[in-house]
Amino acid sequence: MTPPAAFPFTPWLVAVPLPVPALDFAVPHGWAGGIPLGCRVLVPWRGELTVGLVVGAGNPVSAHRVREVVTVLDSPESPWVPAATATGIGGWAADAQLPAGLVWGDLLGVGWDAAYDHRVRAVKDADLSAFGRKVPGLAWADAAAFAPNLLDAIREQGLLEEAFRLTPKMRGVVQARALDDVPQASRLTTLLRAEPWAQADASVRLETWLEAAAPPDPAALTPKQAGAWGWLNANGPVRSLSEWAQATGVGVGVLNGVTARGGTRAVLREREAPPAWHWLAAHEPQSSLSGWAKGAGVSAAAVTALLNAGAAAYVPELAPPPDAWTWLQEHGPVDSLTAWANGASLAGVHLTPTAAGTLAARGWAETVQQPAPPPLLPGPTPAAPPTAPDPDRLPEAPVWRLHGGRPASRARTLAPRIGRLLTQGRGVLVLAPDHATLRRNWELLSGLAEAAGTRAIQISGQLSEVQRAHSWALIGSGEARLVIGSYLALTAPLVDPALIVVLEEGSDAYKLQAGSRAFVPDVAARVAAAHDAALALVGAAPAAESVPYVGAVLPPPRARVHVVDYANPPQQAELGPLSGTHLTPADLGYPLSHDLVRLLRQVQERGRQAALLAPRRGYSALLRCPTCEHVPQCRNCDVPLRFHQDTRQLTCHQCGYHEAIPERCDNCGERMWQARGPGTEWIAQMVEKLVPGLKVYRMDRDRQDDLTPLYAGESGVVVGTQLLLSSDAPPNLALLGLTLADTWLNVSDFRASERYHRLLRQLAEWHPDRAPLLVVQTFQADHPALKVLVEGRDALAYPAAEERVRKELGYPPHARLAQVEIAARDPEKARIAAQAVADALHGAGATAQEVLGPAASPVARLRGVYPYHLFLRARDDARLAQLLATIDRSVKARVRVDVNPRGGL
Repeated sequence: MTPPAAFPFTPWLVAVPLPVPALDFAVPHGWAGGIPLGCRVLVPWRGELTVGLVVGAGNPVSAHRVREVVTVLDSPESPWVPAATATGIGGWAADAQLPAGLVWGDLLGVGWDAAYDHRVRAVKDADLSAFGRKVPGLAWADAAAFAPNLLDAIREQGLLEEAFRLTPKMRGVVQARALDDVPQASRLTTLLRAEPWAQADASVRLETWLEAAAPPDPAALTPKQAGAWGWLNANGPVRSLSEWAQATGVGVGVLNGVTARGGTRAVLREREAPPAWHWLAAHEPQSSLSGWAKGAGVSAAAVTALLNAGAAAYVPELAPPPDAWTWLQEHGPVDSLTAWANGASLAGVHLTPTAAGTLAARGWAETVQQPAPPPLLPGPTPAAPPTAPDPDRLPEAPVWRLHGGRPASRARTLAPRIGRLLTQGRGVLVLAPDHATLRRNWELLSGLAEAAGTRAIQISGQLSEVQRAHSWALIGSGEARLVIGSYLALTAPLVDPALIVVLEEGSDAYKLQAGSRAFVPDVAARVAAAHDAALALVGAAPAAESVPYVGAVLPPPRARVHVVDYANPPQQAELGPLSGTHLTPADLGYPLSHDLVRLLRQVQERGRQAALLAPRRGYSALLRCPTCEHVPQCRNCDVPLRFHQDTRQLTCHQCGYHEAIPERCDNCGERMWQARGPGTEWIAQMVEKLVPGLKVYRMDRDRQDDLTPLYAGESGVVVGTQLLLSSDAPPNLALLGLTLADTWLNVSDFRASERYHRLLRQLAEWHPDRAPLLVVQTFQADHPALKVLVEGRDALAYPAAEERVRKELGYPPHARLAQVEIAARDPEKARIAAQAVADALHGAGATAQEVLGPAASPVARLRGVYPYHLFLRARDDARLAQLLATIDRSVKARVRVDVNPRGGL
């Protein structure tokens, strides 16, 4: 389906990720193209710019416009969401009477936080002084320098020019600066170098000598003094009186008399340079006085005196680059200073993070922004060795199904169809309801892409925002044509999709629990129809809604089933240690039957493994007073509090309220409590008691034990809820126990038995290779959903019978359902509002067969409000849309619509 034609004044319908309808926005100034359906745009919203998605054409005759679109972020040739996908989802949202922003906020998991460069300037000759002191000028400036509400006010007056550019994801890295860019001051170092000796200060370079002066009066000298003077006159000069005295053999006092009588005079003579100076002159300049003193073998005082006298000087010189800089230049850039220090140190260059920071501060390195490298994505499973291609035996129809077998056999049957479409250059989308199904089918199917010359991409909430954005780009570019993911992959920009595969189409995990409450297979069917692509429904067992479609059913995996019928115990009570009266009902043993306990002991003796599926987490569904049968209730909900023995608390699994276990009954004061309705804690405790020594593991929302020993082949038993099926089966699994199967049946939901049958099929195929014994403990051993498995019939047998029953009763697939919930904190207000909604529907022409109710919810009070329910039952989607359009939402209560409800009436 192509987008509607546009003329220059046709506004655009833009959805923002908020629970509001799509709104009319005027075409951006200067836009000359058509409506960019599926493209992201920037629109003013509450004083700021927000990302929206163009989902259609507005009303050209309407005078109301929110504002003008500021800019288009994506090319219309490569929209963020394919135009056909936008049309299909928009049609579903319109029929369901849901705000487009609510639906797109749920289904589009990437792209709402676009990174862009935003620059602004004032329109020529515009006077913006009225808006404030700091306003955009005539030159382009970064928009971040101005308050968003200021820019929005100027924008609204048409006085602002803006430029946008999408920017890639950036990261800061540390890289070495070019040597010429390092500051000169950082490259210079001060070194000690010897100066010419002749330039040294006289106090060090010259020394005083004694020589003979004019001869004094001989009468004034003693004979010794006269002899000493004569020697000095003939042999002088001398350095000191002591040297003169030693040469003449007279005392220093005698010589002082000669000097006092004018017989000597002092003269200055050049002294020889000391060894310390010679050492410095002969070696490389030194960085410190201590290095000089140590090298010359003299004291620090001696070299200090030479420095002070000018015999040496500090001189600036260009130092060689640090070794750490050299390492960074060769191996960088690096993610951080710590990474620099660690890498250099590993290479033998001692560097601490503090020293790295000092070098960076001195200009040897800098932190720069670079485009982030592509994130790591889940790798595909290696392609299987080439063999003769299997024939494609699947139907050629707009909608078809494939059920039965095991996941591997279904994948082998799907492979020829997917491979053929990928080879033709078409796209294939595979949707999984949960991470476990996604992981298993990724392992089975992702290798098909490589053989077809393309790439497989995974899209799910398990990936980070950066990974999803990169995957989105690979899909939009056509590099990846096989997409396997969760419901978030439904809006992926897959080029020319030819097939949408919905795995386990009946799984309740496809139902979004909040927001739009969309049931993903319904939306996928709309998207497939909009792209003119085939829709394939694939799984262990078909939903009853899938039965009318043409399809294939694979032979069921071999199943060994043993049923413990609690409703029909044997006539003769069993004798032995497990036949006590505390094990009820009758003599079969409860909550673990004697049969199941015997099998668990065999598992222990033979070193095998077992798994027990419990109906709920916690210890028990409730605590009951044995005297007056009082049951502690939640303060916010009309439900019993669940008992958790690990925490010794009573907890509401609806709103989270919890309290300590009361010491006495509120009604009668009884101190004793009786537990009813076993959960994982109770069953695990019973296994430890009845099969001592067998290692017991737990797997539920409260506790997830490490199952590594089991996967390593060790013997043990794991007790869990259905969360257990999200993991792989232990390799030596010999026993599977469904401890109380009726829990899945005792639900006020017409799909309860179908859900139960699907669970049994999933248990039968859980182990990929073997068929462990499945023990089903039940009060309804003759239920058809169980009997078809016991009898070895195929996966279509029960859903086909269920479909025939629904045809008689007028339930899906022979009708379309919607639940309207009207809730208020006052029960009377809720009842009156619900009746008003029902009256409005009947007043608009709805029949009694189309409107069921209103009636109070099975849980009369939930999280403090009282919900009432109306069920709409229409012959098709068109009629259901008409009924939903007539719902009176002006009532004084909260009104919620849930199309194709799952989970209870």
